[in-house]
Amino acid sequence: MNKHATFKPLADRMRPENLVNFFGQEEVVGRGRLLKKAIESDRVPSIILWGPPGSGKTTLAFIIAKQTKSDFIQMSAVSGGLKDLRDIIVKAEENQRLNIKTILFIDEIHRWNKKQQDGLLPCLESGLITFIGATTENPSFEVRSAVLSRCRTFVLEKLSEKQIEKIIVNALQDEEKGVAKLKLKIQPAVIKLIANLSNGDARTALNILEYVSTISKKVEEKHVKEAVQRSHLMYDKNGEEHFNIISALHKAMRGSDENASIYWLARMLEAGEEPLYIARRVVRFASEDIGLANSKALEQAVAAYNACHFIGMPECNVILAQAVVYMAKCPKSNKLYTGYKKAASDVHEKGNLPVPLHIRNAPTKLMKDLGYGKDYKYSPNFDYNEDQQYLPDELKDRKYL
Repeated sequence: MNKHATFKPLADRMRPENLVNFFGQEEVVGRGRLLKKAIESDRVPSIILWGPPGSGKTTLAFIIAKQTKSDFIQMSAVSGGLKDLRDIIVKAEENQRLNIKTILFIDEIHRWNKKQQDGLLPCLESGLITFIGATTENPSFEVRSAVLSRCRTFVLEKLSEKQIEKIIVNALQDEEKGVAKLKLKIQPAVIKLIANLSNGDARTALNILEYVSTISKKVEEKHVKEAVQRSHLMYDKNGEEHFNIISALHKAMRGSDENASIYWLARMLEAGEEPLYIARRVVRFASEDIGLANSKALEQAVAAYNACHFIGMPECNVILAQAVVYMAKCPKSNKLYTGYKKAASDVHEKGNLPVPLHIRNAPTKLMKDLGYGKDYKYSPNFDYNEDQQYLPDELKDRKYL
């Protein structure tokens, strides 16, 4: 074992070198799946791996690197650009003359702009390189369609708590790479807690485990919470606190308290909450609690969502701040919310009431003969002030708003 390996983070040390020790993503690399066969036969096509943080995108790329006889080159879209790509192309051309395939893995490919991504096209079209791109963003929006059309896209799901638990147990038991040599004592309930707090992110889980190993050899719940608070503000995205804080934000905006609104927003963002989740809740709020009192609130909310999608964290924090403060300061009305609830209640209670004949469409002679559309008053001919029934007879006097 390399003497410097122990200085690598546990998450890096624990990366499996084959699919046997790769947990999760059965739909992508499970038995009989296309990518599994391609990796095992060393015939991986150009692919895009799309999934949330810690779902195994980079690990899959490393497994391919270990399994392939090709020249595997890795770069990050954050630090690498067109100059690096040109150097790689020169190396790939040399490999081609030696009858060696070149695989290029670019992490966070969504961070490359149009011009940079276009630089990949000649290589993909000629087959000079096999490309593997990893992204946390929807490739339909963030990867050039010309690049996308030349790759197979595989969607990785957020890991389940059970899968995270297996990864933790594996780290505890692996004498060479893991933390077993530290002789940690840890109960299943504590492992489950780490898995829950990691929110489907294997890297986060292993980082927590590595930190608690520096606190105590007998790991308890309090040590895990301390580890999370040190590395990340305590915030369980699937647990009670998550729902408590999003509820607090919603109620603060509803109560027109802009100071509390921006505080609860900061609590979520600084703890690592997905900004688009918050943006979706703001969009809902714009109609549920403001509605017709200020119809521009929905425009503001949708604009905030799109802006967050474009630039991501940390830059989008001020965009969400603008949105929640705007919502807090708006006049409020829940008439749309309560009106729709009443209408939906009638739908469920009274079933499929018939549409009045005079407002039915009559595209055929038979329908006209049956009275469809008869005596309908065309609203513009009455300056939109006609006296006409639009609800079913059973609900003709019903008021929802």
